[in-house]
Amino acid sequence: MTEVEKGPRGLRRGRGARERIVSASQQLFRDQGITSTGMDQLCAVAGVSKRTLYQHFAGKDELIAEGLRRFDPEILPEVFDRTDLTPRERLLAVFDVHSPLCPFIAAAVEIPDPGHPARVHARDYKLGFAARLTEAAREAGAPDPEQLGEQLALLLDGASARSRVLDAEAFTTAAAVAAVLVDNAIPAAPAA
Repeated sequence: MTEVEKGPRGLRRGRGARERIVSASQQLFRDQGITSTGMDQLCAVAGVSKRTLYQHFAGKDELIAEGLRRFDPEILPEVFDRTDLTPRERLLAVFDVHSPLCPFIAAAVEIPDPGHPARVHARDYKLGFAARLTEAAREAGAPDPEQLGEQLALLLDGASARSRVLDAEAFTTAAAVAAVLVDNAIPAAPAA
């Protein structure tokens, strides 16, 4: 077993520092918010010095954007890329796996600048998510897949925000509403 090399203040250094920084930032931003997380605290949790942090990231803004880029780069492949589920089942499965504490919503709420890299990434992710829902709705035979995709995206975002604000399980209710939306939007297959 290899010993971890320690720096002059007892902090770990060397390989893995970047990953520890990103991991610590994702945890802290999720648990206490972006604006409430200080760089000193982030360094302590990651086990790195500020110098090491700034060798890897120009600042907090860059770190926020990197964390979002890594969160779900393929937009729920564990749902949308599954071939064992029907398109209808994929539309409803997003309510089972979607994170109640969506970091994209949190970043958009906490960062007022619409041009901030994290806000741009959050917007692009949300548009991509709605597009994946729309495509599944199209595959399921919805006559207006764009409308159903937007309705489900809005329902997911609302459940995520409600869950975050009230610390309540809103996804069970949202899943029930989604089933009604999907049933009403997708014509039933003719009986054989």
